[in-house]
Amino acid sequence: MKHRFEVLDIFRGLFASLVFLFHLAPFANTPMINNQFVENSDMFVDFFFVLSGFVIAYSYQSLSDGPQLKLFLTKRVYRVYPLHFVMLMAFLVMEIAKNVLAPYIKVNNLINPANNVFTFFTSLFLVNSTPVPGVKDVSWNIPSWSISAEMIAYIVFGTIVVFIHSSGQFKRRNLYYALIIVISLTGLWFVSRSFQINYSFNYGFLRGVLGFFTGVLCFNLFSRTHAVVRTLPAWLFSVTELIMLSLIATCIYNGEAMKPWGAVFEVLFFACIYTFAFEKGLISAGMKSVKLFHNLGKYSYSIYMTHALLLSLFNVLFIRIIKFQPEDYAYLVFLNFALIYFVSAWTYKHIEMRFQYKSKKKAATETVK
Repeated sequence: MKHRFEVLDIFRGLFASLVFLFHLAPFANTPMINNQFVENSDMFVDFFFVLSGFVIAYSYQSLSDGPQLKLFLTKRVYRVYPLHFVMLMAFLVMEIAKNVLAPYIKVNNLINPANNVFTFFTSLFLVNSTPVPGVKDVSWNIPSWSISAEMIAYIVFGTIVVFIHSSGQFKRRNLYYALIIVISLTGLWFVSRSFQINYSFNYGFLRGVLGFFTGVLCFNLFSRTHAVVRTLPAWLFSVTELIMLSLIATCIYNGEAMKPWGAVFEVLFFACIYTFAFEKGLISAGMKSVKLFHNLGKYSYSIYMTHALLLSLFNVLFIRIIKFQPEDYAYLVFLNFALIYFVSAWTYKHIEMRFQYKSKKKAATETVK
C-alpha cells in the first residue's frame, strides 16, 4: 500500500490557488491581490517541481530496464497529457471564437502574437519550456510550460535511474542526482550569470529538472532518516513547521530581491517538504482537519491547468461586459475561484481520473464490473 503524503498534497492545492492569484493580479486593483506576496507567487511553481521529484522518487527508483522505463513514461503521459490537451483545445476554440465575433462585438487583444500556429504545436508536443527559435513568450494555456518541463524531468529521471541500475551503481545514485542538479544550475547560470531560476517558455525545462532532482534528493534523505527523526518530540516539529512557513512567506514577499538568487527557493522548498512529510506538527494536524484543503490538494492539477482560461472568461464577463471595476476583485475573487474549484472538480473526475493509465488486467476487471 502506497503512503499518501496528505499535508504535502494540501500544500500543492494551496500553492496552485496562489498561482491563480498571481495570474489574477494584472486584472485586479485591490491590496488584497495586488501586493508583494501575491505578485511573487509564481515562485510556488518550483514547489510543484520539488514535490513531484519527491513523490516520483518514492514510487519509481526501482526502474531497471527499457520496458520499465517505457511503462513509467506511459503512465506519466496518461497522468498529465489529457487535461493539457483538453485545455489547449479550449484555448484554440476561444481564439477562433474571438475572430468569428470580432465583426459584431468589440474584442480587446484580438491578435495575440504569442498564440500562433507554431506555438500551438510547441504546446501540443510539450516542448514549450525549451528555447525554440522564434518563440518569445508563454502562449496558449500559460501554465502549460511547466507540464513540458515536468515531462522532460520525467525523461531525464527515468533514463538516469535505468542507467544507475544497469551499471550497478545504485548506492551512488545520489551523486548522479546531485550531478544533474549541478548541470541544470550551471545551464541557468550561463543564461543570466546569476542564480535566477524563474524562466518559463525558454529555459523552464532547466528549472523543472533542477527542482525535480532537488525533490528526489529530499525523498532519499527522508527515506534514510525518517525512522530516527520521527521519534523526536512533536513540539519540535510544530516549531520547525512554523519556521518553515515563516521563511517561505518572507522569501516570497521579498521575491523581487530574492529572484536573482532563485536557487534559494529550491533549498527552501526542500526543507519545507522534508519537514511536513512527517506530518507531526500542530500546523500539519490543523491542515489535515480541513476537508476543503484535502479537496484543493486532490484538484490541484486541474486548478492549475484550468485557471488561466476561466480567469480570462470571468474577466470578460464581469469587467468588460457587466462593467465591474478592477477594484471589485476584492470580492469577485471568491466567485472566480469558486468557478475554478467546481470546474476543477469536474475535470478531475471526468478527465484526470478517466484517462489515467490502467493496466490491461485492471481495465479488463473494470469492464467486467
